[in-house]
Amino acid sequence: MDIIFIQGLKTQAIIGIFDWERENRQPLIFDIEMAVPIASAAKSDNIDDTVSYKTVSDEIIQLVEKSSYELLESLAEAICQHVLKTHKAVQSIQLKVGKPQAVAETDTVGLIITRHQ
Repeated sequence: MDIIFIQGLKTQAIIGIFDWERENRQPLIFDIEMAVPIASAAKSDNIDDTVSYKTVSDEIIQLVEKSSYELLESLAEAICQHVLKTHKAVQSIQLKVGKPQAVAETDTVGLIITRHQ
């Protein structure tokens, strides 16, 4: 299977369980891998025959900036379900989300989830 990826997508969100996290936006960093058959797009050279990483990036930023989940798990699940529902060509998605300000002693913490159609 072919992979379309987005690496290091940065945005900010209200995310977390602590009072200060509910009042201040925090940076989040996303790495996304989407399994998409690209043979048709490779043959046609037409963006309509594939999944636009710009479109997916814009959708994720919009979804994240409007959200106010407490858990990264909930946000990550919402993102994956949106991509799978909106972009039928995506057969699976692996999403890595990092929360760099969550634990001061680390570069980042987060999670990685994989979902399938």
